[in-house]
Amino acid sequence: MKVILINGSPHPKGCTYTALNEVASTLEKNNIETELFQLGRKPISGCLGCNSCTQTGKCIVDDLVNVFIDKAKEADGFIFGSPVHYASASGAMTSFMDRVFYAGAKNMRFKPAAAVVSCRRAGSTAALDQLNKYFMLSQMPVVSSQYWNMVHGFTPDDVRQDKEGMQTMRVLGNNMAWFLYSFEAAQKAGINRPEQEERIWTPFIR
Repeated sequence: MKVILINGSPHPKGCTYTALNEVASTLEKNNIETELFQLGRKPISGCLGCNSCTQTGKCIVDDLVNVFIDKAKEADGFIFGSPVHYASASGAMTSFMDRVFYAGAKNMRFKPAAAVVSCRRAGSTAALDQLNKYFMLSQMPVVSSQYWNMVHGFTPDDVRQDKEGMQTMRVLGNNMAWFLYSFEAAQKAGINRPEQEERIWTPFIR
């Protein structure tokens, strides 16, 4: 089994990475393969609203979004990590999530996911709420920890000193592993995914 951890920070070894790395180490101790997917510093376009992805399953803007959509087919779970910018996920992460979940949600449906955020002081719960909504709109079980999935600090060393935050990351890794092994056992027992109703779209509320 494999979990992809997405680093939505422009800093490949910064605070968000430090949190994600703690989750990854715990997953690997549970014999779960991990892969870190770094967004980097190149611009990521927002969604253009062209709807071409509804026909092709890929975004018309051919960048990291399509690379991730392909990887998501083979993954069993996901951890989406972001720094907190103005009480929200980073701009790059927001554009990435908008397009990934519009063009490639079918590759992630019913697979467990979690969000992790890193901040100096505040805004973390608002950013977590933003990221969790993508999962809930895509029928993805949301994996929790003993506290909200956040770490605090201005530098990676600060984050490592956030003992409760780092423990929260380890508990998250153990919980994700438990979910994955539980889903595997359910499949072996013949418990299948729910049948999908034909989608009803209502453009207004009466």
